[in-house]
Amino acid sequence: MDRIDQYRIVVCLAECQSFTATAERLGLSKAVVSSAVRALEEQLGTRLFHRTTRSVQLTQDGSALVERCSSLLSDLDELDGAFRQDVTALSGRLRIDLPTGVARNLVLPRLPEFLHAHPGVNIELSCTDRFVDVVAEGFDCVLRVGNLKDSSLVARLLGHFAVLNVASPDYVARFGTPHTLADLDAHLLVHYVGQFGVSAADGFEYFDGTRFQLHAMRGQIMVNNTDAYTAACVAGLGITQMPVVGARPLIEAGKLIEILPNLRSEAMPVHLVYASRKHLSKRLRVMMDWLAEVLRPWVD
Repeated sequence: MDRIDQYRIVVCLAECQSFTATAERLGLSKAVVSSAVRALEEQLGTRLFHRTTRSVQLTQDGSALVERCSSLLSDLDELDGAFRQDVTALSGRLRIDLPTGVARNLVLPRLPEFLHAHPGVNIELSCTDRFVDVVAEGFDCVLRVGNLKDSSLVARLLGHFAVLNVASPDYVARFGTPHTLADLDAHLLVHYVGQFGVSAADGFEYFDGTRFQLHAMRGQIMVNNTDAYTAACVAGLGITQMPVVGARPLIEAGKLIEILPNLRSEAMPVHLVYASRKHLSKRLRVMMDWLAEVLRPWVD
């Protein structure tokens, strides 16, 4: 048995967590699976799995190997079909990270059409407010909304999300509708910070005709999560400045109302970010083009 077959067995065992289930999935005997794992452990000089009578769990070294092997095997599967003209032959794993609102409102509702067109592709989808480490965490690409930090990563600009000023109908009924910047002194803002105790709360951002400014506002709640930020606004806890992708569905559902349309915040750039590689896999190129198409109606 060659090394690639051993890698396939190890990856499958990591998923199944059972020698019997792995043997059944791969059409091998349990003895062959067990022998392949032991042989690879001897060749590498490390233990890959913790084995008990009830479970099979990856060791730290095993997790690192499976992470690398999954990408390697996906690339090999794609290489096998590299000369096929039909893009439906795409195969392998894609690990991507999306902002929660973008995933929920735009990507996930349309993802079945992508997977139907490319049944050989498997997607690992991460949704988080933090900036994931593209290289260290093995992401093929991430979608980032907002200004980027300097890095060696490649960034593909898709456009900009307009940012809307919104409040709930209940909030407007209690506090009234602000029409000018001065009116905001009698209103509440839901404050958003990246990290409590480290990030300072911003005020209400607006364009003064020359540059973007911040108008200080009081507020009774501060959050560090976009879902909480949205929920606080819907609950009537204050005004928020929300990207159109999150605000528009709630406005159409009658849960939010747009206010102060002439005092909008700066639009937020939207990038696809990926590692600086000389050759991108076909499945990643197709996925990024598809994501760009999905977002096209929403970006300026």
